[in-house]
Amino acid sequence: MIILGISGVLGHDASAALLIDGKIIAAAEEERFIRDKHAKNLFPIEATKFCLRQAKINPNQIDVVTFPYAKISFFSKARWHYARRYWYAPDRSLDAIFNGNRRFRRNYNKAKALMNEIGISNAKIVPVEHHLSHASSAYHLSGFKEKTAIVGIDGKGEYATTFFGYGEHGKIHKIKEFYDPESLGGLYGAITEFLGFDMLDGEFKVMGMAPYGDPTLFDFSNLVSFKNGELKVNTDLVNVIGFRRYKENGKGYYFSPKFIDMYGQKRNGDEIDHPYIHYAAAIQKKLEDIALEMIEYYLGDIIRETGKICMAGGVALNVKLNQKIINLPHVKELFVQPAAGDSGTALGAATYIASQDKKDSKNLSKMDHVYYGPAFSSKECMDACKKHSAKPKFTKIKDPAKVGAEILAAGNPLAWFQGRMEFGPRALGCRSILGDPTTPKISDKINAQIKYRERWRPFCPSVLEEDAESIIGSKHPSPFMTFTFNVQPEWIKRIPEVVHEDKTIRVQVVQQKTNKVYYQLLRNFKKLKGVPVVLNTSLNRRGEPMVCSPEDALNMFFGCDLEFMLMEDILVTK
Repeated sequence: MIILGISGVLGHDASAALLIDGKIIAAAEEERFIRDKHAKNLFPIEATKFCLRQAKINPNQIDVVTFPYAKISFFSKARWHYARRYWYAPDRSLDAIFNGNRRFRRNYNKAKALMNEIGISNAKIVPVEHHLSHASSAYHLSGFKEKTAIVGIDGKGEYATTFFGYGEHGKIHKIKEFYDPESLGGLYGAITEFLGFDMLDGEFKVMGMAPYGDPTLFDFSNLVSFKNGELKVNTDLVNVIGFRRYKENGKGYYFSPKFIDMYGQKRNGDEIDHPYIHYAAAIQKKLEDIALEMIEYYLGDIIRETGKICMAGGVALNVKLNQKIINLPHVKELFVQPAAGDSGTALGAATYIASQDKKDSKNLSKMDHVYYGPAFSSKECMDACKKHSAKPKFTKIKDPAKVGAEILAAGNPLAWFQGRMEFGPRALGCRSILGDPTTPKISDKINAQIKYRERWRPFCPSVLEEDAESIIGSKHPSPFMTFTFNVQPEWIKRIPEVVHEDKTIRVQVVQQKTNKVYYQLLRNFKKLKGVPVVLNTSLNRRGEPMVCSPEDALNMFFGCDLEFMLMEDILVTK
């Protein structure tokens, strides 16, 4: 069976994923092709076209088109809970009761329009619940055979914000869902806005800011509580809609004027300062505390039974929380689906459909890499150089891994464009900017002169698999930069440019079997510098999507202070 999963139903992070007989053939975000970060209010036209090209199939060979947004029954608790909790906005409240599937219909029509544009005429449309898509993307790609606890936490799907359940024998079972406005993801997003960042984009920045602050200086207990198995958010202050929103310059925010009265004016600018670093620390701790309480309450018995847990949803990208989950006494392994945000629901909807088929379900297997996007040949890279208006200098070389390591060892940042583009938000050695983690101030240089982003933003290390345990003190798998670990004391001073303020690192453990060229670059770098680690960040500038094509890479290269770029076996210089 050929299954096309498409996301974008919630107005951001449109993506497409294609499965054939249960195997992932291609997956990519729309933003990468159209150069519009998050592809807001769009459906994945270009990403879908890529998936078809990669699979070498025509549109009428697709059997099922699925998207992560389903009908919710009039009798569902979800719609009535929403209506009751948002009583102060009667237009929204009544709409939930009497027209509660309006957004589903809108997105169903968008899916039909996409199919018509691309020429998909023989496929049937099968919607999947948003959080069930998240759950499937985690469980069915975890590789776990044991009974597995499943966690899904994000801002909001149809109405649900939080999913607790378990997977067993390939089937997903719901235990508990919470509904809007009871949303930890929404709460974190509200504070993200208060701290001067965009919701659905700046949550990583809040997480990065938190280690600079003291969480004990502010108590956010008035914002959210979890008692007797029930989550409750204070909608006098946060997760607000309608007239309760704080407004500034014509824009409404997810927190109220009462919140401003209590905590002061929202942050502006790029600096990290008092009291905002402490607000970031406080909301990070509150997220961790509540999430861990809920996991123990609903999934503790399952975790104690098998030790296996998997997770998806936007909050699953909170690496600090994930570290706390790994450190729970009975957790043996946590799998976080690397495209855990809404872009990953295209894949999750597809895997859920595949799991319902006897033949396809047998081929669903552990996701051990994210290299599902487009690749470009050496000739295509050279042709792009010849056509580019900046007239780059370029040379074909024999060994990119050797030359790349030498450039890094000399203290130079390097744009690294190799193989198939990553699916999900992390650059994992195919669309990366690399640096020597031992070179003083190289992180400052990359932030200020290449990425053009806040000076305090941390960077991540890529580490050889055979050396990882000695650096992080753990054997826990970490191929996707979805966890932080405490750096072993002897390594803190050896790789200072990738160690965060709290002495943790968000590590990618690089395996030879999944990325041979990148692995070899690390091996070569270790021979030159004695360190099996390189600094790794995404190949893009602030506010831009990760690059996709050689043309994108060249545009980025000539728009910053990078001096060296390797595109496949083509060395590009200025």
